[in-house]
Amino acid sequence: MKSEYKILILAFLLATITLLQTSLSARDIIVDKNGNVNSIKKGLRLCQIGDRLIVKKGYYKERDIEINKSVQIIGEDFPVVDAQFKSGLFHIRADGVRIEGLVIKNSAMSFVSEYAGIKIDSAKNCIIKGNKILYNYFGIYIAFGADCIIDSNTIVGRTSKSETTSGNGVHLWYSKNITIINNKISKQRDGIYLEFSENSTIENNISEDNLRYGLHFMFSHRCVYKRNIFRRNVGGVAVMYTKFIHMYNNKFENNWGPASYGLLLKDINDSEIKFNLFHENSTGIYLENSMRVKLEKNNFIDNGWALKIRSNSMDNDFTDNNFIDNTFDVSTGSKHNFNTFRKNYWSKYSGYDLNHDGYGDVPYKPVGLFSAIVENNSPAMILLRSLFIQILEVAEKVVPAITPVKLEDVQPLMRRVK
Repeated sequence: MKSEYKILILAFLLATITLLQTSLSARDIIVDKNGNVNSIKKGLRLCQIGDRLIVKKGYYKERDIEINKSVQIIGEDFPVVDAQFKSGLFHIRADGVRIEGLVIKNSAMSFVSEYAGIKIDSAKNCIIKGNKILYNYFGIYIAFGADCIIDSNTIVGRTSKSETTSGNGVHLWYSKNITIINNKISKQRDGIYLEFSENSTIENNISEDNLRYGLHFMFSHRCVYKRNIFRRNVGGVAVMYTKFIHMYNNKFENNWGPASYGLLLKDINDSEIKFNLFHENSTGIYLENSMRVKLEKNNFIDNGWALKIRSNSMDNDFTDNNFIDNTFDVSTGSKHNFNTFRKNYWSKYSGYDLNHDGYGDVPYKPVGLFSAIVENNSPAMILLRSLFIQILEVAEKVVPAITPVKLEDVQPLMRRVK
């Protein structure tokens, strides 16, 4: 045991000495359009591991900038690096790289290459912070990366009306432990995209006005999404084929369209959706083949449908949520119920509370007759406000014939959850 301790202490001392030597020998290399080192590529050739490359304010026409050593690239007064739509810009292949304070713009569009403002390839511990990443095919693309931080960047895609000619704002592929925080992303195909990327955190981002989804992820387990805003995206937010996700305190707003959702959950299992706001979406949450999801203390306000639940979604628990002024509270394609609704507040509930315990004495059935009719015949929506439909709704409540009898909240709250 003593010899093992000695080996560990020796390894620690050697690592400390190496770190001190690196920090003491680190230099600042200045890139200036009017100086001897007038390009980023030339500056990188002069850099050693641990150096800082200071890029002065100016306009730099550069592309395919390969970074193969651990360095920092720091911009002063936002120098512009422009690929002129000819190729990609920064390609990071080394651990511990930092890029900060640059305007990175105009990468090429390609159907076979992942041209990006910044591409991280099989590297870890990289930091991309405080940049303006504009009009690129992909904004930031990470493949096989780990332990990287994407912080406080503004990412704006090229003006395009086609998903095929626009990449994603932040794209993760087979990566892990990535933190995406405080970014503002717009006008890309998907604002944030994850595939086969686990144990990552997406926090306090604004993803809006994207051509498809504000957030889109698949096969990306054990990720946390909190305090983000997803609004005015053509498809809303889509999460698929994933388990153990946690979504807290997010806002899903103004995602309108025939195939648009605040949040689409497809094949999502063993997850938590809590404290979120779903406001003015065509559909607040759409669940398909999703199991054991806990949805608690969310607000569904002014949506077309608050919830659409397919019959293959089972054992999901809806508790302490507010359903306020939605056109339809719940829609399902089945006459059966395989989920639990309890202790939710429903603004349409007209029951009473004679014992004053805070719960309605009569269960609330959130699936109305007209909701069931529209589910199978969408043109019937034209009858939404008709007297005839109101009469049928009353009759259906007395003698249910179409709506699922067992889909009910047996303890509806009399007051909204705070």
